[in-house]
Amino acid sequence: MVVLATKVYVSGDASERALSGLDAMVAEEFGDLDVTYEVGLRDDGFPSVTVEGPDATVGRNLLRERWGAITPHLEEGAVHVGTLESWDEDGFVLDAGESVRIPTGELGLGPGLPSQVRTRFGLVQHLPLRFVAGEVPRLADAERDRLFEWRRGPGRVNVNSATRSEIRATVNRAGHAEDVVTVERLGLLEGSIVCREGTDPPGLLASIGEYLPAELLCVVP
Repeated sequence: MVVLATKVYVSGDASERALSGLDAMVAEEFGDLDVTYEVGLRDDGFPSVTVEGPDATVGRNLLRERWGAITPHLEEGAVHVGTLESWDEDGFVLDAGESVRIPTGELGLGPGLPSQVRTRFGLVQHLPLRFVAGEVPRLADAERDRLFEWRRGPGRVNVNSATRSEIRATVNRAGHAEDVVTVERLGLLEGSIVCREGTDPPGLLASIGEYLPAELLCVVP
């Protein structure tokens, strides 16, 4: 079984749609592998995928590579994935199956309070983030690089509490299909709307915000 490092924190029909979408993504990931699988949901909100069959090991590795995995123990010096649960003046707190505090000095994302850093980089709650485990955990170098690259791009609007297809449908409904390049999947219920050159991220957020009961944050170059 692989416990995926992305959370389901919505309920009712929204939860069912998210898990149905995950099931379809797992099927696509496995392709022609000789496996059977079952998608479940743990009490803490992390989805699990039980994989069996001759190609089960390959299948589990594919899932870990795509989503990251929640493990029983964090290996010191290894890169793990946790979801952004909270933040205060002392740093970020990630959920990696256990609470992991990334001190402010180990974020490596420039000056400012953690709340200011979060807003500047569009880090919506529950966003999966890579970190290096240890006595003093830190954000992984690859994660820092990704976030700085966001700031060098054309601009983004990051969203939680919605699947990628729901975000796309909202953009279309608001009449902004031609103002965006794509919607990147950041987690099962977190996505990033990549703006075209000349599109104003705050303006896009204001336009689509009324259609999405979600947290939206801009990344402005």
